[in-house]
Amino acid sequence: MNQLHCAALLFDLDGVLVDSTPAVARVWTRWALEHGFDPTEVVARAHGRPSLTTIHELLPEADHEAENRIVERWEIEDLDGVVPLPGVLDLLGSVPPNRWTIVTSCTRALAEVRIRNAGLPVPNKLITSTDIAHGKPHPEPYLKAAALLGFPAPDCVVFEDAPAGIRSGKAAGAKVIAFRTTAEDAVLREAGSDYITDNCSDVRVNSVSGDGMMLDLSSGA
Repeated sequence: MNQLHCAALLFDLDGVLVDSTPAVARVWTRWALEHGFDPTEVVARAHGRPSLTTIHELLPEADHEAENRIVERWEIEDLDGVVPLPGVLDLLGSVPPNRWTIVTSCTRALAEVRIRNAGLPVPNKLITSTDIAHGKPHPEPYLKAAALLGFPAPDCVVFEDAPAGIRSGKAAGAKVIAFRTTAEDAVLREAGSDYITDNCSDVRVNSVSGDGMMLDLSSGA
């Protein structure tokens, strides 16, 4: 059992709070096939990063905004199997509303659809790809999220499942708990995660006080 003291919790969305992996794979496979790319490579590249970044890299001469609107529409329409991951509702219910938020590479429209479809509470403030200039692995998303809540990023704990997100959290100065929902432990360690565990079921808020929270983390590595 590990114990962590922190001011706030910053959660990635896909693969951390909601299981959207099958939907993401379906959409990016469809997009890859339409453009003649290897679907396996495209799905791996797209995970955990803004879709616009992937499109820029793979189709440098395309109308990126138009392509991104297509991908976003497909993702908004494909909600089959988008459900909360284990332990999510219990953990979020134990954290004061002003001490957690979501930091996602989805657009705001897509994030809100997935959050509501999964039955999660919508945080008062959240960071999406719509709100930033530089996506993960750049530190901007997590720096901006911590500032929105009013805390320094090094006083926060980030929850991630993708290497790009882990690197973003570490670059912001936060501690990062990585979940085994997407990548192997070796990949999560290489990205810089401080702890590795299965999902939100392994995290419990032990206590809440004026200066923050104490977390109990089981199954860490």
